[in-house]
Amino acid sequence: MNSIKILKILQEEDDFTEMPNHGMWIEDSSRIFAKEIRDNIFLLFVINNDLQQESVKAMIAKFDSMEKITLKEPKQIMFYLTLQKLEDLHYFEKYMNISQFH
Repeated sequence: MNSIKILKILQEEDDFTEMPNHGMWIEDSSRIFAKEIRDNIFLLFVINNDLQQESVKAMIAKFDSMEKITLKEPKQIMFYLTLQKLEDLHYFEKYMNISQFH
């Protein structure tokens, strides 16, 4: 998985906010990007750049607010995916501009 490429894409997306990671329920070494897609429902990308286990996880989850994302576990996880390849982002076409992948 090329997490650097996904990281670049998320940084270029205007709608995603990089959240400070307080390490409450997500690994300390991870970077978190969030976008609210409905009231208190967020699309999250969690990028772990640890050399031992580089991974990118995506989820659609419900939180009390955007500020609570890194402080508390979600109230509900509606969708969860560990991305294996860049093409897996097609699951999120509705929520992000991924035309640059094609």
